[in-house]
Amino acid sequence: MPIVDGKLGTVGDSAQSSRAILFEPAEPVPFEQAWSAQRRWQQRLLENPCQPQAVWLLQHPDCYTLGRGASAEHLHFDPQVPPAPLHRIDRGGEVTHHLPGQLVAYPVLDLRRHQPDLHWYLRQLEQVLLDVLAEFDLVGERIPGFTGIWLEGRKVAAIGTGCRRWITQHGLALNVSCALSGFEVITPCGLRGSRVGRLCDWRPGLTVEQVQPRLREALRRRFDLVWSAEA
Repeated sequence: MPIVDGKLGTVGDSAQSSRAILFEPAEPVPFEQAWSAQRRWQQRLLENPCQPQAVWLLQHPDCYTLGRGASAEHLHFDPQVPPAPLHRIDRGGEVTHHLPGQLVAYPVLDLRRHQPDLHWYLRQLEQVLLDVLAEFDLVGERIPGFTGIWLEGRKVAAIGTGCRRWITQHGLALNVSCALSGFEVITPCGLRGSRVGRLCDWRPGLTVEQVQPRLREALRRRFDLVWSAEA
C-alpha cells in the first residue's frame, strides 16, 4: 500500500509521539489484506512503542464482517454460502457491510499517547465523522447508547474497534456513494429497524475522492497527528 507523500511533517523530538504513517491505496483493498497490515503495525508498536502510528484510508471490495461476539441471527443468508466474503474478526460490534463507495479509516494508534480510554476513543471517532459531515453542511447525530453516526434517522457511519494493550486497530466506515442493496441481507450493527443511508442521498454527486481529504484532515486534527514518511 503506498505511503502518501503530500503533507509531511518535519519531525523533531517534540513531535515524535504524534508521528503517523498515512496509507491511501488508490484501488479497493481486500479486507484480509488490510486487516493483516493493521495487525502487523499493531505488533510493531507493541514490540517498540517508539515506532510511528499508522492510518489507512481506503475502500474494500464487497464483503461482510462480524465482530467478536456478533450473532449469526443478524445474517439473513446462509453463512456457508454468503453473497460476498464473510469474515469473523477481532473488533467489537455486530455485522457490517463493506463495499466500494464507502470510505474506511483504520487508525492504528497508541492510546497512551492520547488518552488510554476506549470510550473516549470511540467518542473521538464519532466526532471525526461529525466534523467531516459539517464540511458538507450536514449535521450528523449521535444516538445515546449506540456507536456510530446518523443523518435524519439513517445510519451513515459505523464504528468498530479492537485494542491490544492500548494499541488500536479497525476503525470507522462512512457510506458516501455506495450501493445500499447489500445492507438488506443483514441487520446492520444488530440494530433492528435501523435504516442505512449514504452522504450522496443528501449531497447528490458526492464522491469518496471529495470526502477523503476531509476525513484525513479531521483525523489529523482530532488526534494531533503529524503525517510522516516511513523511515
